[in-house]
Amino acid sequence: MGIAGRVRAYVGLGANLGDAADTLAAAVHAVGALPGIRLRGVSRLYATTPVGVLDQPDFRNAVVALDVPAGPDPATGATDLLVALKELERAFGRQARQRWGPREVDLDILVFGRNAIATSRPPQGQSSDPAKASLPLVVPHRDARHRLFVLAPLSDLAPRLVPPFWGETVAAAADRQRGIEGVDAVRPIAVWDGEGWLPLS
Repeated sequence: MGIAGRVRAYVGLGANLGDAADTLAAAVHAVGALPGIRLRGVSRLYATTPVGVLDQPDFRNAVVALDVPAGPDPATGATDLLVALKELERAFGRQARQRWGPREVDLDILVFGRNAIATSRPPQGQSSDPAKASLPLVVPHRDARHRLFVLAPLSDLAPRLVPPFWGETVAAAADRQRGIEGVDAVRPIAVWDGEGWLPLS
């Protein structure tokens, strides 16, 4: 638990419809403006090759570090954050589509302090992905350790972090996954300058 009942959480952002970079910039600002939440860091912006469903545009992905209210217990704190993120997804026009398909915006809790959480989702916190709508909220995110589009931006912010059950740092997991997916699967294209994305030369 953080100071004064706060927790460091990491949230993954992804989009590949419309101007995805602009969408993620707006999403960073929207997440940072949520009540009680403080934005503590923003990764580089990455262009990433789709996973699962390949016939779609490349994604744009990033990760933000947040200080969030811990809640009376980790499951409640994480669920409260989940509900706020899902409300933002809907505000950004997120539509129900196939798993791994195109996304207006995707906001996922990757890590919530040092806590391992598995809890049911309230109705307002359910995923718009029909394949995942009834699944519990699991933190650390169940797929994060094996997804370079998560590991690369997360490593920008917390390379030495060892999430529960991983047994390795985020940086080590990212290096391992680059060996599997290839270095071109995830490419840094911009940095956050406090207001928006500044393209890398």
